[in-house]
Amino acid sequence: MSIDPGWPVGLALALLLAVALAAHRFAGYGLERPVLVAAVRAIAQLGLAAVLIAAVVDSLPWSVALVCVMFAMGVLTTSRRVEAPRAWSWAALAMASGVLPVLAIVLATGTIPATGIAVIPVAGIIVGNAMTAHTLVGRRAFAALREEHSQYEASLSVGLLPRQAIREIVHRRAPEALLPGLDQVKTTGVVTLPGAFIGVMLGGGTPAQAATAQVLVLFGIMAAQTVTVLVAEHLLAGRRLLPDDLATSLVD
Repeated sequence: MSIDPGWPVGLALALLLAVALAAHRFAGYGLERPVLVAAVRAIAQLGLAAVLIAAVVDSLPWSVALVCVMFAMGVLTTSRRVEAPRAWSWAALAMASGVLPVLAIVLATGTIPATGIAVIPVAGIIVGNAMTAHTLVGRRAFAALREEHSQYEASLSVGLLPRQAIREIVHRRAPEALLPGLDQVKTTGVVTLPGAFIGVMLGGGTPAQAATAQVLVLFGIMAAQTVTVLVAEHLLAGRRLLPDDLATSLVD
């Protein structure tokens, strides 16, 4: 089974976008323009990705280069989303700490072959989910640090170091960034059939192959997201991964 470009797909996309816009308008969320921009970007970016993947998929070095570009875009996106663009290098460190071990394990064990057609999609899924976890932990932690600045100062007044005072506020928020991923793992096959499963099925694989691929991806996502959040929390506590306003206010 395959889904080919054509007027049925175009009609379906137009109707789905119309439903999303109508729901936003009815609810009064005021996000109609961002939805349109996101839709246009998705079409353009996926079209470009299809061209690039077709061009590099037969070359492992070029495939790795494409994955690096995807990673860089993920770092740029999450740094902007948490409003800490100057701390992009620390965001990259947190994400790389989660992504690289996962890719090393699946390649070293021979679970996936060292070919572009295997590396690109698996790496893309892992990078995307690490980015999401980083964004969630950053937004929750930064909001908490702004709202509870008085608690930070009180912690310093009783002798805690800045790192300890920040962790007192941030640590209990960090697990919240992992809950969506855990829910996805727990409900897979019962509530949802995620992308890797559907992709293998659409590509002609057996249900057993699809299930195996999806479990591998889910375990990789859990590992990457947990390590990413762990490292991000420590970088936050060390006052490295912070937006400008918090870098200024969280002083000794």
